Amino acid sequence: MTDAWEFLTRTPLSTTPTNYRLRGELGTIQRGGKTHDRWQHKPTTKGTARIWFYVDGRTVLIE
Repeated sequence: MTDAWEFLTRTPLSTTPTNYRLRGELGTIQRGGKTHDRWQHKPTTKGTARIWFYVDGRTVLIE
């Protein structure tokens, strides 16, 4: 969890094999009248856990 926290607070919009934007109808989310790109972060080695999030300004919001 510490690694995920550090990644998401420092470089949440970096595209890596374990951090990327979702595609298709899951690729965006609307909040407060704004549309945001939805991202997925896989914090585990095998990628079985997933964190969905979006960024609004400098704030990372976890779903």
